[in-house]
Amino acid sequence: MRAQHQAFFASLFFSRLADQILLFLVPLVVFQTTQQATWSGIAFFIEALARYAVFPVCGTLCDRISPVAVLRASQRLRALACAAGIAGFAVAGGIGWLIALSAVCGVLTSQGLVAREVLLPQVFVSERFEEVLSHAQIADQVGVVLGPMLAGLLLGEWRWEVVVGVAAVLFFAADGATLVWQRASAFAWTPHDHAHGHWLAPLKTALAHVVRLPGLGRLVLLAAAENLVIGVTLATSAAMVTGLHARPDAFYTFVQTAGAVATIAVLLLIARVRIARRALGLASFLAIFAGGLLAGLSASVWGYVAGFLLIVGFDKMFSIYMRSVRQAIIPAKDYGKTLGVVIMLNNLTQPLAGLLVGMFSGQGRMRAVIVAISLGMGALGLGVTLAGMQRARRDAVAGVTLREQSPDRAD
Repeated sequence: MRAQHQAFFASLFFSRLADQILLFLVPLVVFQTTQQATWSGIAFFIEALARYAVFPVCGTLCDRISPVAVLRASQRLRALACAAGIAGFAVAGGIGWLIALSAVCGVLTSQGLVAREVLLPQVFVSERFEEVLSHAQIADQVGVVLGPMLAGLLLGEWRWEVVVGVAAVLFFAADGATLVWQRASAFAWTPHDHAHGHWLAPLKTALAHVVRLPGLGRLVLLAAAENLVIGVTLATSAAMVTGLHARPDAFYTFVQTAGAVATIAVLLLIARVRIARRALGLASFLAIFAGGLLAGLSASVWGYVAGFLLIVGFDKMFSIYMRSVRQAIIPAKDYGKTLGVVIMLNNLTQPLAGLLVGMFSGQGRMRAVIVAISLGMGALGLGVTLAGMQRARRDAVAGVTLREQSPDRAD
């Protein structure tokens, strides 16, 4: 790999490491401060809703402005948001500053994610895209592995404000690595001819693609179902481990780190074993569904850990399935705007899961909420699959009918 490419992936690593520190920190500090899982769910709802609602705007932005400029602004502004959150807490106190910081960084993370996704096929035009994705996933997952470990170690020595300060430094490091890559690669962005015009036009185009492009709408529904369980897992993991199962913060750090390691193991399996795309999607969806049921039904902490590992371990497998399918479906000229809308629709169920946790998980009902949401995921996935099979049969029958009616057929 060339040096400028290493700088590109180093930027991804530093950014993910800082993001993961904040994702680890917020639910844990909120639960420790309030001792209520409902507040953890509400905090996750606010952060996730802000994070995913802005994706259409981010996608359109990347069609109008250089994705490099969007990416660099995202990293610098997240560092400044961390500093502002610390200053606000020092002046006024309260966990509201941490929740607000999380929401702002969530919005800016979405901006950076779309920019980087749009950049990948433009930057690595001469390389196999699957190989590029594997490098990106490795850089991402190393950050996911080290994030909880680093956050846990820092929280053992200092208050959460210091840990947020470390995240700010990492965001600045990510921006520095992006600058190194930008200067070394001399990447030049070429705007699309249709990039200018009314801001609602790209949204209409993207929504039309979701409805009309074969298979894209079904993919969105499957991802939305999967993200129900991902959302409830992220919203309740701190409360489940340190509250319901009464394990120390160090054990929570272990669970988060083990989840990231399991993800890397699954990714290595995908890299070494050739798996059909359809089997990739089906296996990961079923594993996440089973993990949700196991995490909710098990009275043992180790049963919960096993379910948690299934959920987070196979989440990236499902992500690779989705990204490879939509890369083949969405036209290149509309990729940015459509990607933003698709990611938003995929993930709106995550804040919904957090809201459900906030509303219904009181009085020891967390496990019931996890089981109910997992069953909802399974029902939605089954419905989408059956509808797809029925449509395929109709298309096959229509194709046979057209061939029979064709005057050019051979007798």
